[in-house]
Amino acid sequence: MSLFTKSRRPERPSWEEPPTLVGQTVKGIVLSAVVLAVLIPMWAVLVTSLSSKKAIADAGGMVFWPRDFDISAYVLIFTRGEVSGAVWRSMLVTLVGTALSLGCTVLAAYGLSRPGSLWHRPLLLFFLITFLVGPGLIPSYLLVTSLGLKDSHWALILPAAVNAFNLVVVRQFFMGIPAELLDSARIDGAGEWAILGRIVLPLSKAVVAVVGLFYAVGYWNMYFNAVLYLNNAEDHVAQQVLQAYILAGQSPAGIGSPPALGFSAPPSLAVKMAVVVVVLIPIVIVYPFIQRHFTKGVIAGAIKG
Repeated sequence: MSLFTKSRRPERPSWEEPPTLVGQTVKGIVLSAVVLAVLIPMWAVLVTSLSSKKAIADAGGMVFWPRDFDISAYVLIFTRGEVSGAVWRSMLVTLVGTALSLGCTVLAAYGLSRPGSLWHRPLLLFFLITFLVGPGLIPSYLLVTSLGLKDSHWALILPAAVNAFNLVVVRQFFMGIPAELLDSARIDGAGEWAILGRIVLPLSKAVVAVVGLFYAVGYWNMYFNAVLYLNNAEDHVAQQVLQAYILAGQSPAGIGSPPALGFSAPPSLAVKMAVVVVVLIPIVIVYPFIQRHFTKGVIAGAIKG
């Protein structure tokens, strides 16, 4: 092929229609509307959390156009300790829970992906049954209470340690790894732990990253179990504090008290929006680093095997 020959774009499949101007325009409008529907509320929350009393009073509530910036709401949050303590507890639950869940899921998925492993079919059936039959609220509560986990953050971690959907996705991805590659490693003297750590996991970074994000988001947003099992205010996690401020209408601690660090007392609405921002920030930061793995990790893992 000549160096001066222009590279041709790959032809479309016969079943795929060529794009039309109307179709592309409609897609652009729909995607723009979806993006705006997500960004506008987030923008309003962020701007309101940084607004002064006068700006919020002039706007009659949520502020959309930034003016009179005031960071006293964030100063109050991180100096009073109620919100910051809840955020740190949520981060600890998320980190420990995600690590434990990933470890259990990867080990179980690898064992269930190997034909002939011990109790392969009964264990796989046991996990698949959970898709159809749930434990129920009262039996779950009685079990957690009888194990002495109430008023402990382990009550948020252990019941959610393994998700059957994530297990099936990881298992299907492992089954897509060529068996010849694993057999050659066994011929070279590698054991199962070496095969898992040196061959399977390096080839499965995408699916492990995506499943890890699923677990992390689940632990970070866990609210119902926290309400059931955490009764002490000093053990509350971020979602409980967020619910108390936004839905229950409680006034944040420190409103009306002497100013902190030379800042004036912030308006209640600004503090509530600041709590929303603080709770959203960790997931917003982590998600862009994992998003590129979604197609390869979840879709490929779901169709293999």
